Amino acid sequence: MPNTGRVTDDVLAPSQVCEQYPIFRNTQALADLRWRGTGPDYIKTAEGRAGKCFYRRSAVERWLDDHTVKAGGQRAA
Repeated sequence: MPNTGRVTDDVLAPSQVCEQYPIFRNTQALADLRWRGTGPDYIKTAEGRAGKCFYRRSAVERWLDDHTVKAGGQRAA
């Protein structure tokens, strides 16, 4: 396959997110964030309970950046 110069972004299952980012205690905690609408952006393969959820690594990293607090209580830029 030819290299198109496009950067790929890993797509992770919820269990992989929890393995690689221990801040998410378990898949249920991640699902709770998703249900509340406060977690990382995600991909849903179909509507309703039949759809599986996946996360782009960049979305998880962006969410972590947005929740990083600088010393002194200020949000990181």
